[in-house]
Amino acid sequence: MLLRQMLDIYDLIDKPSASGNEVADFLRAHGASDVTVERVSGERGGTDCMKVLIPGSNGKSSGGDAPTLGIVGRLGGLGARPELIGAVSDGDGALAALTAALKLVEMHEQGDVLAGDVIVATHVCPDAPTLPHEPVPFMDSPIDMETMNRMEVDPRMDAVVSIDTTKGNRIINVNGIAISPTVMQGYILSVSNDLMDVMTRVTGKMPQVFALSQQDITPYGNDLYHLNSILQPATATSAPVVGVAIATEQMVAGCATGATHGTDVEEAARFAVEVAKVYGQGSCAFFDPEQFKHLTELYGTMERFQTSGQAR
Repeated sequence: MLLRQMLDIYDLIDKPSASGNEVADFLRAHGASDVTVERVSGERGGTDCMKVLIPGSNGKSSGGDAPTLGIVGRLGGLGARPELIGAVSDGDGALAALTAALKLVEMHEQGDVLAGDVIVATHVCPDAPTLPHEPVPFMDSPIDMETMNRMEVDPRMDAVVSIDTTKGNRIINVNGIAISPTVMQGYILSVSNDLMDVMTRVTGKMPQVFALSQQDITPYGNDLYHLNSILQPATATSAPVVGVAIATEQMVAGCATGATHGTDVEEAARFAVEVAKVYGQGSCAFFDPEQFKHLTELYGTMERFQTSGQAR
């Protein structure tokens, strides 16, 4: 279990002074050797963009050829201060990603070294703005989505797990986590059987898969409705991306405080760690390469859905 790691991270980020540098120092104290923090500012404020590399025994960072997994913690902000006091629901993606990072760092330090590299990326912002949205308000971000993708989606990632709070909707009505179909190069592909197997053993339940529309995998800013930002990393990479939604039965606003369910966040983090174990070994496929090749032969490429579209 990752409960202790989650509580350690939560204590670091649930305060007005939360910063990427403090989290980075904590990770380094537990064995992290490659942590970067970059302060990025926009018109609506600033945030600390973080990236943690956990090297694998056969990882590309050391000259190996094992594939690299990216774990992205998606959010607008950890808090909406001064409007609201305390950690908001929207921050669960960052909490889960950083929990996974801490566990992977500790595993590596203690000798449980995975085959492939793992790159964890998210950002730390205790005072993000809010944004009107139906059916419940979103958390906004101090930086735009293009900048966020540039900071969090690393070209070294061969596949991406994108963790995001996904509670303000009528699509996913479960307490716990759900995964998306694989999204790649503008296509919504089949759900990965390997990822469903991982999910089953992590949750002890039948896998939960949430629906996607074509709009959901297009970039923000095109005036189309999006479920949320969970699949926005897919607009910035050619690698396969799977969303991991931290969900609830009832709709909960992203800016709601007191709405973090620790067991669900821990489950999302544990799922990411378990995927990292098998993905680096080459025993967890996000998609079927032969099927994808045949799909593009039949219907062509779909990268246009990774762009803002044609102006009218």
